[in-house]
This record gives sequence, C-alpha cells and structure tokens, in this order.
Amino acid sequence: MHRRSILQGAVSLGLISGWSAKANAATATSAGNTGSAAGVPATARAVPLSSVRLLPSAYQDAVQANQAYLLRLSADRFLHNYHKFAGLPTKGAIYGGWESDTIAGEGLGHYLSALSLMYAQTGTPALKPRIDYIVAELARVQQAQGDGYIAGFMRKRKDGQVVDGKEIFPEIMRGEIRSAGFDLNGCWVPLYNWHKVFAGLFDAQTYAGNDQALQVALGLAGYIDKVFAALNDEQVQQVLGCEHGGINESFAELYARTQDKRWLALAQRLYHTKVLLPLAQGRDELANLHSNTQIPKLIGLARLHELTGRESDATAVDFFWKRVTQHHSYVIGGNGDREYFSAPDSIAAHITEQTCEACCSYNMLKMTRHLYSWAPDAAYFDYYERTHLNHILAHQNPRTGMFTYMTPLMSGVAREYSSEENDFWCCVLSGMESHAKHGDSIYWENKDTLFVNLYIPSTVEWKAAAAKLELNTRYPYEGDIDLKVRRLAGQRYFTLALRIPAWAKEHTVLVNGKPQAVTHDKGYALIRRRWRAGDTVRLSLPLDLRLEAAAGNDHVVALLRGPMVLAADLGAADKPFNGLAPALVGANILGAFAESDKSKAVYRSVGTGRPGDMKFTPFYAQYERRAAVYFNAYSEAEWAASEVAFRKEEARLKDLAARSVDVMHLGEMQPERDHDLQSDISYPVSYRGRNGRDARTGGYFSFRMKCSDGPLVLQASYWGEERNRDFYISVDGERIAHVKLDGSHAGVFFDEEYPVPERLTSGKANVVVRFDPEPGHTAGPVFGVRLFTQRAATVV
Repeated sequence: MHRRSILQGAVSLGLISGWSAKANAATATSAGNTGSAAGVPATARAVPLSSVRLLPSAYQDAVQANQAYLLRLSADRFLHNYHKFAGLPTKGAIYGGWESDTIAGEGLGHYLSALSLMYAQTGTPALKPRIDYIVAELARVQQAQGDGYIAGFMRKRKDGQVVDGKEIFPEIMRGEIRSAGFDLNGCWVPLYNWHKVFAGLFDAQTYAGNDQALQVALGLAGYIDKVFAALNDEQVQQVLGCEHGGINESFAELYARTQDKRWLALAQRLYHTKVLLPLAQGRDELANLHSNTQIPKLIGLARLHELTGRESDATAVDFFWKRVTQHHSYVIGGNGDREYFSAPDSIAAHITEQTCEACCSYNMLKMTRHLYSWAPDAAYFDYYERTHLNHILAHQNPRTGMFTYMTPLMSGVAREYSSEENDFWCCVLSGMESHAKHGDSIYWENKDTLFVNLYIPSTVEWKAAAAKLELNTRYPYEGDIDLKVRRLAGQRYFTLALRIPAWAKEHTVLVNGKPQAVTHDKGYALIRRRWRAGDTVRLSLPLDLRLEAAAGNDHVVALLRGPMVLAADLGAADKPFNGLAPALVGANILGAFAESDKSKAVYRSVGTGRPGDMKFTPFYAQYERRAAVYFNAYSEAEWAASEVAFRKEEARLKDLAARSVDVMHLGEMQPERDHDLQSDISYPVSYRGRNGRDARTGGYFSFRMKCSDGPLVLQASYWGEERNRDFYISVDGERIAHVKLDGSHAGVFFDEEYPVPERLTSGKANVVVRFDPEPGHTAGPVFGVRLFTQRAATVV
C-alpha cells in the first residue's frame, strides 16, 4: 500500500497535498559516518512500553492526571458483583452509572488493563499490589463459582427483576437465543464484557508479570468453550448478532500464550459472517452499522492473521482500515455520528454534537499498530498521530482527569465530561487505558533500525543497541525535533528512521549540528551511520497552515497546522452559544489568516470570518471552551446568495410564529411540565442542537396543547435520516396520521403537517396530542410539535 493514499483530504484552496518531502541534503559528511542506502525493514515491533519514559508535555500531563484518578478508584467496588454472585462477602458498594446497570463488571477488566499499562508506563510502585490483588480476588471468585465462571454482568428479566447474568447461559446452550444489537437474553453485551476481562488478565501478565492471571483466563475460557460447544454454527451466528467486542481476539491471544489449538479453533469459530465476509470480499457495507461494535472484530482478525497467516483475515482488516480512514473519518481522526457509520464520504452531512465516540479511536489505533507491524509505512502513523493528538488527547480533561463519551464537532457545542464515580461509560473505561500508554507507539524497532514515529518528549532504552536516546521538542507547536544519544557503549552502527509526515512539504536533518544526507523510503528519512554517545539529531519540519475538506464535500473545510487541528474559539463552555455556525468567505481563505501567537499556535481570520472574524487555537486543548471545527467555505457571491435564502427562511418562520396557537418543545423539562407530558418507555433525546423525544415499542408519550376554533394544522419535526420508524399521531383519542420515516430526507431536519379535523378542536381550550409506536417500532424522535392556524386562501 502506498502511503500517500491515506486520509489526506486536502482541497485546492491554496494548499499542497501529497508526498513532496525532500531532504535538504548537504554534501559535507564525516568520513565513515554515512552507510550505504537501505530501505525500511519488512516488519517492525513496538519498543516495550516499560522501556519508554515520558518527559514534560501534554501527554505526560494526561498520564499523571489519569494515574491520580486510577489510584483514587477502589478495586473492591469494581469487584462488587463478582464477589456477590460467587456468594462471597462484598467489600465495597458498587459504583454508579453503567457499573450499576446490566453491563456491570466491564469496568473491572478495563481498570485492570489501565493499572497494568500505567505500571509499565511509569513504574509507580503503588500500582503493582493493586494489580496482584485484583487477579487474586478473581481467582478466589472462580474457586467459589466452581466451574471457571467469573462475571459481574446482570440480566434483566421480562418482569423487570435484575439478577445474576449467569442464568442466561443454560438457556443459550438449550438453543433459546434472543439476540439483538446490544442485548443477549436480557444481558447487556455479556461477551463484550468478557473480552474486557480477558484483556485485563492478559495485560496483568504482560505488563505486571502476574502469571496467575493466565490461569484465571484459562478457567473462564473453559466455561465459555462449553457454552459454544453446545451450539451449532447457525446458533453461534445468532449469538454473535449481539455486540461481542473482540471475543475472537481473546481466544486468539489465549492460543498465542498456550499453544493449545482448542483456543485457536474457538477463535476462528467466532467469525461474525454477516459483517466480516463482505469486508474480506472488498465490499463497504458499513453504513448504519454501530462503529465500535465492528472495530474489535477486525482487531481479532488481525491477531488471527498473525498466528495463522490466513490472507483473507489480513485482507478484511486492510480493507476496513482504508475505508474507515479515507471515507468515514472526521478531521480529528474519529468516526461515527451517534456511534454509527454513515454512507461513505458523507462526513459533511454528519457534523453534530454526537460525533466521534472515543472508544472507536481507541480501537482504530490498536488496529493501526497491527497493520504497521506487518509492513511499516509512515502513512499509518500519519493517521495515528492525527487521531492520537486531536481526538485521544481531547478526550480527557487533564485538569480533572475526567473523560468525554463523544467529541462534538458541531459548532458551539461544549464537551461533556464524566463524573468520578457515577458514569463509567465505555469511553471512560477505554480512556483509563488510552491515557496510561502514551509512550507505547513512539518508538518501533527491527534488528538494527529504530523508528521514531511520534514526536513526543521521552526517553527510550533501546536494548537491541544497548542505547538510551532522549527526544526533546515543543512539536507540534514548533517544528524542531531533537534526538540525543544519551548512552551507548563505544560506537555502534544502526539506522534511525524518522517519520516525515505527508503534509510536510520539505524537511531538514542535522547530525551534530551539520546537514546530513539521508535516504528516503516509505515516508521515512533514514540515517544509517556509526553512532556514539553524545551524538545529536535535529529534524525540522515546516508547520504550515492548510485547509482540508470533509470527505465528499470540498466546500466544508477545517484548518490544520502541521498535524494539529485548529478550531475557532466560540467562548467558555459554561456560557451558552446561541449564534449561527460561523463560515469562511473569500477567494483566498487560507491566505487571510494572521499569526497571533506562534508559540501557542494561535491565529486570527482577517476579513474572511462570518458573521465576524475569529480566533483559532488547537482544538484538542479547548477542554472547557466551545469550538467550531468545520466551516462552510463560500465565495463572496455564494455568501450573498446564502444570505438571501436565510432572510427568506427567517420570514417564513416569522409568519409561522404569528399563526401559532401553541408550541411544544419536547425533551425540555419545563415545557414538558407545562404541557402535562405523560409517557411510558419514552426518552428525551438531543441531536444537532435540537431536543426531542421518542417512544419505544410498547410505550407512548402525550401532552396537552392549546387550541382555537377554525382550521388548525399540527406540525411535527423529524430528523431526515431516521429510518424504520412507524407510529401514529392522535388528537383527543382520534388518530389523525400514520407516520413512517424512511430516511429519505438526507442531512436535514424536516417538518410534516397534519390537518386537524375541526370537530376535534371546536369549542375546546386544549387537546391531548399522543404519539404511539407500531409494535416492534419506535415513535420519533420528534423534535418539536406546533399547532397553528391555516393561512387564509388567497382570493383571485
């Protein structure tokens, strides 16, 4: 794969895209210091995390904030349900949020992984006893269970009672399988939950040297194997219809650690054909699939390929990665709107307050590491750096150590962070891991080549060369990156491979202060020479501004400086933003930015901002600010035309407001109280800055609206891409509409109008409006309801 095909959606607005980096090579080199030209090795592996130590930077800040949070948390509270369901005394109250729901127990696996990664990253002594304690307690739980079972998840029965989730597995083994997207026989994603437990146990062994963890994993695997042994292949596929994380990866990894082919056979059997086969055949059928449900399955295939060499697995992983990074990703590297993939190249239509679930990027970076290890190419780390810097670093507030679920890219929307003890969403838990391992992908190696893929201040103990190197830089705020050989016994011949990002139009390399001739291969500047302690290397990269278009729409753009996304600062997060989404206007938008503070990457638009010029700062660091990332780019004529359309719409809304008898703002507490909202199995929603409400199958919602005599129209607002929605609208008990939403209004909210028979409103002060779903369907979401008078007919 050629690196220049990756994610660079640059548009022709005064920027240069593609590979154009060339060394400003000098002719003067010391005799004997320049080796013969050599290419990038065929494979690579990451330098162990325990060999890397971070130096002061935003990444170190994130790790320190996360470590403090991990140490404030209680292992016993995460173990609560494990103890309880094994008949053992509990040692702490269960945590709130998701840990008190039927997905309980997932947190323990992530927590064990995070502690283990943090121990490798920092070496903090206090972490190791906690890791060993959790593993020992799980072994005690397993012994009490007597059959290898360990879990904390619960089951919600049809009568609403919440019980131990273990009771679903005898049903499943009898073939009584009720599988939906996130539910398996009343349990919320139990196999996904177990995947996290396996991962925690494996990480405890890998990073903390706890071999008891493998024995616990083997016991649990034996229980799960018995469940699947009772099922035929069709039933296995039924079970896999419920989100199952990377449970295939769990058994692949168990095979790698034990060489017991029993686990390889089970890993290969857990192949979700409906999703994975099209990818292996080169078909992108991702639209409307839940993003993070799919990514771990592909990571499992990547691990299987490494163990078996089966090419179809590698083909599926490679195809999926290319499609997601090139056709389904936002400028910060994340993907998904409301957690789902949309159609390829439709990012511009899905810039909302619910973009970029953090777990998706956490997993895409894992997948990228696999692909890179098979065939090192700097393009993989162009994507990795983009996502790691602009999404993962944005995902945690270093002041509090708390995490976002989504990273909203809609203009003016603030990030929402978790609480310490009462959320534990999946993205809190993956965040504990993401911010425990910022050093795990900086340095890679193959024999006598050391790759430097991320320019994060750090030291590395490179055991293959018995060397210690130190990397210092203010990158990405400044373009100079300094490497120094801190320790090396005598002299040693090896290659330093420095990643040259695709956006860098040129670069220079100095060795010991002198220009250095380098060779290039697969996006790397290769320096092969005889090194000694004290040698220094300086790589200088230009940090030019550029505009990048959203995939599929050249008129929706974002601003970048080097690898860093810059966003307009729209004010403090604790103050509302009620303005219009800002735009950029002009024939040379890129040329109209002025540098305000180079050291902090602060710029201002000059004459191009609408409704006014704006200050741009690094997006990731706008933790407690409201931001604008994407902008409609207009010529002056296009902007004038859009203003005409805006004024026309303003006049329409003014006329509608004048004729309105009552308006119901659904999903808002006070208006719903004022209108005597009644509901069952109905939930408030928020999307693209608008509040609404839906009702699931078996539920409803109703409310009172003022009315008047004469012909009235009921207007309801919907999001245009909702599909498979089937419901009824009634007024005072009489149905006036049967509504089916089929997703046919792409990218917009739309209004539907329903005439109300006069007999239903005549002589009344108010009426009850009710929404009921067809069985098996959802009503809405409805983003507002209005009753208004019909416009008088025009007399000709």
